[in-house]
Amino acid sequence: MHRPRVLILGTGWGGNKLARCLDKSLFDVRVVSPANHFLFTSFLPSTAVGTLEFRAIQEPIRTIKGLGEYYQAKARSLDFASRTVTCEDIFKGAEFKVGFDYLVVGTGCKTNTFNTPGVAEREGKEVFFLKHLFHARQIRSRILECFERATNPTLPPAAVERLLSFVVVGGGPTSCEFTTELHDFLTQDVSRWYPDLAQKVRVTLVEAGPSLLGSFDKALVTYYTSSLLRKQIDVRTHTAVTRVEETHDECGTHTTIAHLGDGSKLPFGTMVWSAGLAPVKFTQSCGLPTHARTKRILVDEFLRVEGLRGRVFALGDCAGGLPPLASVAEQQGQYLADCFNTHYATFDPSSDADLPPPEPVPAPVGLPFPRFLFAKSATFRYISVGAMASMGLSGGVVDMTKADVVGGGGSTFTGFAAMLAWKGGYLSKQVASTPLSDCT
Repeated sequence: MHRPRVLILGTGWGGNKLARCLDKSLFDVRVVSPANHFLFTSFLPSTAVGTLEFRAIQEPIRTIKGLGEYYQAKARSLDFASRTVTCEDIFKGAEFKVGFDYLVVGTGCKTNTFNTPGVAEREGKEVFFLKHLFHARQIRSRILECFERATNPTLPPAAVERLLSFVVVGGGPTSCEFTTELHDFLTQDVSRWYPDLAQKVRVTLVEAGPSLLGSFDKALVTYYTSSLLRKQIDVRTHTAVTRVEETHDECGTHTTIAHLGDGSKLPFGTMVWSAGLAPVKFTQSCGLPTHARTKRILVDEFLRVEGLRGRVFALGDCAGGLPPLASVAEQQGQYLADCFNTHYATFDPSSDADLPPPEPVPAPVGLPFPRFLFAKSATFRYISVGAMASMGLSGGVVDMTKADVVGGGGSTFTGFAAMLAWKGGYLSKQVASTPLSDCT
């Protein structure tokens, strides 16, 4: 039996969910992505300091039962007339084409440097992003390198201070959670391993906006910020990194300095930049319609790219106008899987007709929220399940004031209870993302 081919670009929250939940007896499912695993990004800050091991937050794509094929490559261009995607192998750069009946673009976004001078040039040396597993590995190695180098008795005090200065750029959950994880690492481990250096460490969190965790309830923002200050973390809001400068003194000593918008300068040994999102090359060059400002792919209420007869869909950070959240992408993946499995399977993709809209499908929520509690919908409707941010060993914050889940709206809580909710909620998601999950 001919099975229509669904080609998925990306192995993030949306692409992984869709690839796992599509009925392989109905569709020939192919995946293209430079990452051969699904990454549980919520725990990424923990791996950067060693709280969790890298293997604990990744799931190989090849564990998907019934998967037609996986190609470890980057999508480079799209030819809708021939329904093919040109891909580039990540190992040798060889190009090849993959055909499709349906295409789902879930290529995500990359870190936005806002063209800040010096950031891209020093990336991977003293400046690091935090979006992928190899970023976390780089950060962990750099942190330990800075402490080992700082033990060198020939270094002048200024060089030691620079090496032990850590700058985190961005005020979102990832930056804040990494900052708290870094603090725990410094107080729990560094104080034992490098007792003579522990008191010389400085951690600075820089945010261009007026506050941290901008989408959270104001009371929670105040609580979180106060906790960071009590930990002697230098929190600087209303200012941005304007450039990163590399200098050498008369003795040849290397120094990296962050220039801030308020006129101050921060010599540093490690900078973790998690300040924004930008489109990847494929999104920019594939020819699909994008929003003029955000450059995200335009989709309709069924996640279809308009004008392409319902053969091309987009989800996750690279698409639409919803916030770039893991929960949004995951729900979009579940929604599309339900639409394909129950309504699109009988349609002939080789015909000239437009793909008809689906009938209502179950709400795309998952554990710990039962799907039957929510009304079915033919269009994609994001169901907010609240917002959470960890504070490492000292607790966390949970904001349910904008949640759509039953009994959730209006409540906030902090401390140990919030930490349990954060861990329990994300652990349940981690279980739901494994090959043994029930996608129905």
